[in-house]
Amino acid sequence: MFFFPSAEHPYSHLIDTLQDGRIKFFNLQKLNDPRYDKLPLSIRVLLEAAIRNCDGFYTKEEDVQNILDWQQQQNKAEVPFSPARVLLQDFTGIPAMVDLAAMRDAVAKHGMDPNLVNPKCPTDLIVDHSLQIDYSKCAIQNAPNPGGGDGPNQSHGPSRSTPSRPLSRGGSQCGGQRGSCSKAACSDPPASSGRSPASVQQIENTPLLCPFHLKPVSETDTALKNQEMELTRNKERLQFFKWCSKAFKNVNVVPPDVGAVHQVNLEYLSRVIQVRDGFIYPDSVVGTDSHTTMINGLGILGWGVGGIESEAVMLGQPVSLTLPQVVGCKLVGTINPLTTSIDIVLGITKHLRQAGIAGKFVEFFGPGVSQLSAPDRTTIANMCPEYNATVSFFPVDQVTLKHFKKTNFTQEKLELLESYMKAVKLLRSYEDPSEDPEYSEVIEINLSSMAPYVSGPKRPQDRVAVSSMKEDFQSCLDEKYNLVRYLGLGFHISKEKQDILVPFLHCGQEYQLAHGSVVIAAVISCTNNCNPSVMLTAGLLAKKAVEAGLVVKPYIRTSLAPGSGMVTHYLNTSGVLPYFSQLGFEVIGYGCATCVGNTAPLPETVVDAIKQGDLVACGVLSGNRHFEGRLCDCVRANYLASPPLVVAYALAGTVGIDFEKEPLGVTSEGKEVYLCDIWPSREEVQQTEEDTVISSIFKDLRGRMEQGNTFWNNIECPDSVVFPWDHKSTYIRSPSFFSKLSKEVPPPQSIENAHVLLFLGDKVTTDHISPAGSIARVSAAAKYLLSKRLTPREFNSYGARRGNDAVMTRGTFASIKLQNRFIGKPGPKTWHIPSGQTLDVFEAAERYQRDGIPLIILAGKDYGSGNSRDWVAKGPYLLGVRAVIAESFEKLHKNQLVGMGIMPLQFLPDQNADSLELSGKERFTITLPDSLSPRQQLTVKISEGKSFFVTALFDTEMDIIFFRHGGHLRYVARTLL
Repeated sequence: MFFFPSAEHPYSHLIDTLQDGRIKFFNLQKLNDPRYDKLPLSIRVLLEAAIRNCDGFYTKEEDVQNILDWQQQQNKAEVPFSPARVLLQDFTGIPAMVDLAAMRDAVAKHGMDPNLVNPKCPTDLIVDHSLQIDYSKCAIQNAPNPGGGDGPNQSHGPSRSTPSRPLSRGGSQCGGQRGSCSKAACSDPPASSGRSPASVQQIENTPLLCPFHLKPVSETDTALKNQEMELTRNKERLQFFKWCSKAFKNVNVVPPDVGAVHQVNLEYLSRVIQVRDGFIYPDSVVGTDSHTTMINGLGILGWGVGGIESEAVMLGQPVSLTLPQVVGCKLVGTINPLTTSIDIVLGITKHLRQAGIAGKFVEFFGPGVSQLSAPDRTTIANMCPEYNATVSFFPVDQVTLKHFKKTNFTQEKLELLESYMKAVKLLRSYEDPSEDPEYSEVIEINLSSMAPYVSGPKRPQDRVAVSSMKEDFQSCLDEKYNLVRYLGLGFHISKEKQDILVPFLHCGQEYQLAHGSVVIAAVISCTNNCNPSVMLTAGLLAKKAVEAGLVVKPYIRTSLAPGSGMVTHYLNTSGVLPYFSQLGFEVIGYGCATCVGNTAPLPETVVDAIKQGDLVACGVLSGNRHFEGRLCDCVRANYLASPPLVVAYALAGTVGIDFEKEPLGVTSEGKEVYLCDIWPSREEVQQTEEDTVISSIFKDLRGRMEQGNTFWNNIECPDSVVFPWDHKSTYIRSPSFFSKLSKEVPPPQSIENAHVLLFLGDKVTTDHISPAGSIARVSAAAKYLLSKRLTPREFNSYGARRGNDAVMTRGTFASIKLQNRFIGKPGPKTWHIPSGQTLDVFEAAERYQRDGIPLIILAGKDYGSGNSRDWVAKGPYLLGVRAVIAESFEKLHKNQLVGMGIMPLQFLPDQNADSLELSGKERFTITLPDSLSPRQQLTVKISEGKSFFVTALFDTEMDIIFFRHGGHLRYVARTLL
C-alpha cells in the first residue's frame, strides 16, 4: 500500500523535488495531459494516491488511467484509494487492535518475529467513547440560580423577589489559590462527598473558572468520580490500548480526557501534507465515523468507513470505490452583514439536502468561498451526512494557510505546504474562474440569499426573517392571524388594544411596556459551541454598543450562560466579556437555565404592567426551546435568535423594530445609533476568532497531548512483544481467526452437504446480523456472561465488548427483529435441522460445528444493507458460515464477506429460493474449481438431486486471492510467514 518507488515504478518519470532536492514528490503536471487541469481537486487527490501506490497488484496502471479519464469513467469504473492514515475511536478500534495482537501470536507460533506485525498505514486511535456520566454534580451546582433564588446550602443568596441581578453584587473575591473563593458555588464541595476542598484531588488539564470572578476554583469530586468509574469499568480495555501504543509501530493512541475524536483530528492530527521516506504527498484519511468528513473543510480528503474497511486499510489494502460523480457547489454573492456563520451553514445544508446528491462528492468553488472562515468550512463539511454526500471538499486556499499559521504549523512547514500544493495544482484561488475544474454538475448558491432568521413566537420550526420581524409580530397580534399562518400562532389581540402603552416604575424610574416589549434576553452558547464566531459576534456587538453609549433597560432580565468553560475563556481572552457585563449579560453559570424555564422571576412591577395591559411581552434567547409560557408564565411570545441578535433586541427593547429603518437607541447626546453602525464585520469576527479562539484551542490541546494526564499515565500495561491474554477477561480475548494457520495457501475447499443456518428474506440489515445495543438478558451472550459470574448490570453493551469474540459471536444474528423463515416470527432463533429443535442461532451453529457440518445462509434482496459494522462478517465466519446465497448484496457487505473468506453467491437473474422451490431443509454442495475467475458461475447441488447456478461475486483477482487465503487477515499473516 505505502509503496515507495524504485526505478521500476511505472511512474518514476514523474518524480520531482523540492527544497533543493531534499524532498521528492510525484509531479502530476509532468503527465502533460490536458485532462488533469480539468479534474476536480478531490479527484486529483485520488489520482496522486493511485500513481504513488501503483504496485501492479492493489493498484494498477489501468486504475490510474481510469481516474485520469474521470469525465468518461465516473459512476462506472471501480478504483482503489490508499489514504494516508486511519482514524479510529476506541469502540471500533479495539477489535482491529485485538486482531493485530492475535496475528502476532500466530506469527510467533511459526517461529517468526512478532515485531513484524504492525499496521502498514499510520493509525491514530482516540479513546473518547469510554466516559459515561455516572455522576452529574458540577462545580457550580450550589450557585445562586439565574434569578437569585435560594439554592441548597445557600442561605446568603438574594430572595426570589429581588429584582436586581444576582451576579452584579459586590462581595467576596476569589483568592490566589484554587478553592479560595468564598462563594458557595466555588468553595463548597458536594454535600454527598464528605470531602473538604483541600482534599479534592486535582485532575490535570481540566481547569474550571469561578463563574462569578473568572478565577480558578477547586476541582469537585464529579469529574474525578466519573474518571475513576471510567478506569474501573474499562480497565482491561485501557490497559490493552496502552500496550498497543507501546508495542506497535504506526499506532498513536490518544488517551482519555484529551478530546472527542473529530476535535482531535481537526485540531491536532490534520496535516494537509504528509512527508514520509523522503516523499511528500497529500494528507487523507478514512475514519470509523460518518462525521470524519469534517476534515474536508481544511482541504484534506476523508470520509467515514466501517470497522472492517478501516482494519483492511491498516493492513495495507486500499479502499475500493466506484469513481464518484463530483457536484460543484458554486458559492456566489456577498454575505448579508447580519447573517451569522450558523445561518450560512444551515442555509447551505438545506440547499444541498434538496439537491439529491446522495453518494456523490461535493466540491466547493466560486468567489463566495473566500468569505467563509476555516471553522465555517469544517462545520459545513461536518454536516455532510445530513445531505448524504460522501465528502464536502474545500480545496486549500489562502484562508486555509492563514488558519494553519495559528495552529501547530511552523513557518518552514507552511512554506513547504504552499510550495507543494502549487506544484501539483492543489492550491486554489477561488476568485480566479480560470482555475475552475469541470464537474459532473454545478449547483449555484447565492450567499446573499442567506438572510438571518429567528424562530417564533411559539414554535422552533416557525422561522421568521429578521427583515420581516416587525410586520410578522404585528400580524401575530391580530386575532384572525391564526387563520392566515399556522393554527395557534395568533394572540387574538383586538385592533384597538394593539397600541396600548403601560407605564410602570422600576428602581425609581418610569418606563413603558407595549406589545412586543422584550423582558427576557438570554445569550446561551450550548447550541453554538461548534462555531465560536456567533458568540464572538455577540461580544463584539456588545463592545461597540457600549462604546456608542447604548444601554439595555435595567428591567430586562438578561443573562449569559456559556456552554463550557472554554467559551468563557475565549470571551475573556478576546476582551469582550466586560462589555457583555456592562449591558447586563453576566455569566450566570454552566448549565441549562433559560431554555428549561429556570429564569429569575421578573420584577413585580413588570409583571403587574404586563397583566394590566394584557400585553404580549417577549423573550429572546439563543437556545433551542421556547414554547409559549416556557420561559415565564407571563411571557407569551418567545423567539429563538442567534446570540448577537439577542443582544440587538435587548438593546432595542422590542421585537417590533425594523433594524434597517429604525435606530436601536439614542445616546445621551441625542445621536441615533442603528444596528448597522455597531454590527461587527465578518472580517473583524474572523480575525478575532483566529487570534484568540483558534490559537487558544490549539495551545490547550497541544498541551494535553504532550503532557498526558495522571489518569492515563498511572495505568500499568504489560511490557511484552505479544499480548499476555487474560483468559478470565470478558472484554479482551484472542479471536480464533488464525487457528490452524498454515504457511502454504490451501487449495480451494468445496462445500459439501452444508445445512442452512438461516433462511432469510429481503433487506436483512447489519443491525439484524450484528446488533450494537444492549445485551438482552435471555440471549446467548447473556448466558455466556452469566457463566463468567457477571450480573446483568455488568453486561454493558455489544459495542463495549467488541474485543471479545465469544460475546460477539453469540451476538451474531441476535436481533429480536430477525425474520427467519424457519421460525415464522421475529427473534434470534433458528431450526436445528438434524434434531428438529428450535434453538438460539449460536447454539444451533455450535452443534453444527461440533458435528463437522458446514453452513450456508439463504437470503433475498439487499442482504447486508445499512451501516458498516466490524462483526457483520467476522461473526458469521466464527459461526461456521461458508457461503451466503442471496438475490443481491449491499456492495460494502459483499466486500466484507470476501474479506473474511465467506463466499457471496448470487442467484441468477429472475431466480430466488422460492422460484427454485427451496425449503431450506435440503443439504447443499458447492464444488469449487482449482482456479477461480471473477464473476464465475458455480453449480449448487442439493440433496434432492436438483441443481442450480449461482454467480460468485468475486469482482477482481484480488478478491479471489483473499478468499483462497481464508480472508484478508490470514492473507496478511501468510505474507509475513
